[in-house]
Amino acid sequence: MIHTIAEKDKYPFEWLDITDPNEEELKELTEKHSLHKSSIKDWGQPDHLPKYEKVGDYIFIIFRLHSETVGEEADTVPELTDKVAIFMFPEKVITLHRKPWDAPGYIAENQLEQHQCKDTLHLVNEIVKSCLATYEAPSVKLTSDIEFYEENMFLKNRKPSLLKGLYYLRRRVEVTRRIIMLSHEIVDKMDAPDHSNAYTRDTRDLFVKMQNIYDTLFENMNQLVMIYFSISSQRTNEIVRVLTLFSVFFMPLTFIVGVYGMNFDFMPELRMKFGYPVVMIVMGLITVGIYAWFKKKSWL
Repeated sequence: MIHTIAEKDKYPFEWLDITDPNEEELKELTEKHSLHKSSIKDWGQPDHLPKYEKVGDYIFIIFRLHSETVGEEADTVPELTDKVAIFMFPEKVITLHRKPWDAPGYIAENQLEQHQCKDTLHLVNEIVKSCLATYEAPSVKLTSDIEFYEENMFLKNRKPSLLKGLYYLRRRVEVTRRIIMLSHEIVDKMDAPDHSNAYTRDTRDLFVKMQNIYDTLFENMNQLVMIYFSISSQRTNEIVRVLTLFSVFFMPLTFIVGVYGMNFDFMPELRMKFGYPVVMIVMGLITVGIYAWFKKKSWL
């Protein structure tokens, strides 16, 4: 579906926004506006990463915005983000995307109707900034999820599902962080020294903010995973320690039982009237002695 957001007779440029075009519409668009086949091919790849390149008489940009809804086990680029292709001509801008998005309506209301966009560069800068802004709400959600897992890890039982959730959470943070990092060239071109202004610097500031937020989230996730395995290892060590302590209690008792279980004829203790209770008392004293020693060493 082709939607004209800005018309040439009303604004200094034309803006065509196209949602999920079919093959016929795409072919007509390519021929009418002289779009290169390689650009259309790149747009058609669902997992294409952000890019900025000069093609003929237009600038071709692929930018990925964060999806509005993602599944609990979403961990790939297409699952976490949606792709927007931007064709920036000197006097027109064409945007291509598969899913509906709110940026055109927002920019039209807050920028175009106020006549704040003076040229296509300014318009594309606003589009890029709107795409960057979609990463802000997910960062808050990721922070909340990290706090949830941290609380469960330290204060509650660690279940296998917790590790699975940590894996997908870390993947979401890692993939989103990588997408933002790969968008730096687009932001650099938008805020190039020869045409830098307050609007482009605002976009750069937003990019730096998102980059720092996701870098911090990524570091927190790595630390959280390391803490999880550290706690699991500590729990295993605690179990081994308890088992070792119990084995120490039984080692001398097992030795005594083994000695008196040997089948020799000349073992005088076997025929003593009080041999059995004496051995039992000795075994009890050994057990008490070991317990007292462990308590003194603070091992129990």
